[in-house]
Amino acid sequence: YGACDSYFVESQEDGVYAAAAAERERQRQAAKQEQKILAAELSRVTADEYEDDHLQHMEHMETETMPDVSSIDVQTEIQWFMRPYLLDFLVEAHHAFQLLPETLFLAVNLLDRYCSKRVVYKRHYQLVGCAALLIAAKYGDRKERVPTIRELKSMCCSLYDEDMFMQMEWHVLQTLGWVVGHPTVTTFIQVALNDSAYDPELEHLAWYISEIALYHKEFVSVPASVMAQSALALARWILGRQQVQYQWSTQMNPAIAYNLSNHLYQPSTVVRRKYASALFSSASATIDEFLRRQAQIATRLEPNPSPQMPASSFEEGPKPSTAYAITTPTKGPLHHVVATGMPTPPITPDK
Repeated sequence: YGACDSYFVESQEDGVYAAAAAERERQRQAAKQEQKILAAELSRVTADEYEDDHLQHMEHMETETMPDVSSIDVQTEIQWFMRPYLLDFLVEAHHAFQLLPETLFLAVNLLDRYCSKRVVYKRHYQLVGCAALLIAAKYGDRKERVPTIRELKSMCCSLYDEDMFMQMEWHVLQTLGWVVGHPTVTTFIQVALNDSAYDPELEHLAWYISEIALYHKEFVSVPASVMAQSALALARWILGRQQVQYQWSTQMNPAIAYNLSNHLYQPSTVVRRKYASALFSSASATIDEFLRRQAQIATRLEPNPSPQMPASSFEEGPKPSTAYAITTPTKGPLHHVVATGMPTPPITPDK
């Protein structure tokens, strides 16, 4: 026999089989793509069909899971001036773990609801915040992003033992009756923007405004649906976008939008730095530039500049005072709180 490079010689029929296999694979991929398109269309139709029911349920849960500011007012140790420090910590932890936006708002809601029902010691305030963030992450975030107790302990500089995190997590859940779900501001913002083309700059600016509102007592009792509409209206006004009316049972309160605009001047440094990133469309830089332009306009028009948002930007409504300052609330009678309240977990006993 003559020399041969291979015992397997490709025939003409092999090429035909390869072409047929490639055609079958192409048809399979085309069928999968058609299935995806059909599934997306069915999902959209189903979502439209149940949208009203879904929104109605969200508004119901919103009222069921609101914190009670008056109960927080009579806390024996924690005060409102401590809240911004804890929120700075939670914002940094939330950003470090790359959690979803709604996780932060849910964590703050859990924190406020717990403080509405239980006496919280000052030494446990950060522990309650960590437990709320952990519960919120487990509830709605991806499993691989949920922080571990060891990571939370490290962020607290080992101030608490690991078993205290588990004890506090259980205590928060038991206090809230295991009702964790709460429609957050970001959820309502997403619902509001579903029917329009995706506008990341508008969405990120509304998030930024909503996070600024977390730091102020006057917005704790504002429903998330009202806050979402107000934040979107203010963001659209800043960006020069056309205002939109939503078919929700709760209507936008112009006074809330005015109050939000008054708090844009001095946001938390942590939040401002977070939203300076291009990942969030440099929302804080957009606000800074807007306020700078407003100040220049006011300087030319008035001897004492005080840029205000015109009422015509939304609709006619009461205009609140621009002079707002956070003050430590006056404590009321404590006997009913201490009598019915249940102290948070005790300090870890000495080994």
